Amino acid sequence: MSAPPWLRYLRKWLLSVGVVGLLAAGLLGGTAGTSAAAGSLPCDIYAAAGTPCVAAHSTTRALFSAYDGPLYQVTRASDNTTTDIGLLATGGYANAAAQDTFCANTTCRITKIYDQTSRHNDLNPGPAGTSGMGADRGADAAELSVTAGGHKVYGIWISPGVGYRSNGAASGTATNGQAEGAYMVASGTHVGSACCFDYGNAESTPADTGNGHMDAVSIATTCYFSPCTGNGPWVEADMENGMFQGDNGSNTANAGNNTPFVTAVLKNNGQTTYAIKGGNSQSGNLSTWWNGALPTRGGYTPMHQEGGIILGTGGDNSNWNMGTFFEGVMVAGYPTDAAENAVQANIVSVGYTGETNIPNGPQGTITGPGGQCVDVAADDTGVDGAAVQLWNCQTYAEDQHWTHNSDNSLSTIGRCLDIDGNGTANGTKVELWDCNGVGGQKWVQQSDGSLLNPQSGRCLDSPSGATANGTLLQIYDCNGSAAQKFTLNPPVS
Repeated sequence: MSAPPWLRYLRKWLLSVGVVGLLAAGLLGGTAGTSAAAGSLPCDIYAAAGTPCVAAHSTTRALFSAYDGPLYQVTRASDNTTTDIGLLATGGYANAAAQDTFCANTTCRITKIYDQTSRHNDLNPGPAGTSGMGADRGADAAELSVTAGGHKVYGIWISPGVGYRSNGAASGTATNGQAEGAYMVASGTHVGSACCFDYGNAESTPADTGNGHMDAVSIATTCYFSPCTGNGPWVEADMENGMFQGDNGSNTANAGNNTPFVTAVLKNNGQTTYAIKGGNSQSGNLSTWWNGALPTRGGYTPMHQEGGIILGTGGDNSNWNMGTFFEGVMVAGYPTDAAENAVQANIVSVGYTGETNIPNGPQGTITGPGGQCVDVAADDTGVDGAAVQLWNCQTYAEDQHWTHNSDNSLSTIGRCLDIDGNGTANGTKVELWDCNGVGGQKWVQQSDGSLLNPQSGRCLDSPSGATANGTLLQIYDCNGSAAQKFTLNPPVS
């Protein structure tokens, strides 16, 4: 297939400034290449090296210097309206202010992640798969903000049940043993050991169709093949039915990376060889943790990729894990080390900063009787009707972090604290529901620390003053009891 006109023009321009020559010489790697790489974005660099991007996804920035389209779509909970979030400038950073304005006084979910290539390999919340999990939900759009290029941007906070997938096999992705490469910028602090926080090539349908039918990069604390070095998280290759750290799975040379921002890199020639690399996205070079033969376990030599794209889940829609995604690409062909080094230098030049292990401020905990935190019954569940209870306070549990919105609603993981059926009777359960500004979601903090619901005139309560884990929260007459005292940290102004 001949290259499209824009790609031929890009290659001609890159040749004119000598970028291809620099890549071939390996001069864009490391410190020496930082300033040179900063002028070209990751997909420009890969194209110049002969391994063009076939998918490019990010909620933080453009990955082509000429890209001026949308990055992602958000859907507002209050009226189910959608809008696209684009760039501040061509080839620049996300316009987070547009999201803040659109989602003010309600919550939004990320319901589409646009592919920046001309192939339109967009990602949407995935369907149910053979893992037994239901369909995926979109991430809370405001769950985590960081800084990139000096601008506020939002990452994709993956919780259990959140995930994205292409519609069947994507365009241009590797199939049946073709060579490919991928990278993602993720978090080394918001991680878990369950299956699977992946980005890359997967089955065309959400079903485990056997060894070698996936080729996705992952970062997790999953020691699938022991022994492993340290506690992770490790950059790994999910090639279906195995999270490989190198070799046949176990690879004690893979030391892992727990920095706030991690560049996770995987490449596979589809026939004999694969490589795993990783690095700090804020500084330094990539470390090569494996560069050698594909696993000799049955089915991986050659590979049998199907060309689907996943983000935040496994190939069969195993969506039990957590992670944070900022940007990533998939390329056709086996990338050179020089190209990968140049991409890492460009990522470092972005200057990603911010906390990636807790949900986005100004969220705080709501601490109730016995020093327990207001929590969702099943951790990280964002479904309507999920009960709200008291549990031990944990800083990493996103469903214990709450935003007190300007309309006096209290929201977490994309849902608002609400009265079951907007009831007003004593003993009415308190649950999570879509934020829609109704009276049952309004709470006013009183001077004695109680949380009053203006619609009913009743207070959030822990029945019988109970403080045990799992105590169901209800609404009762305000009587100044200790069971109705809640501390918002930070307090509501």
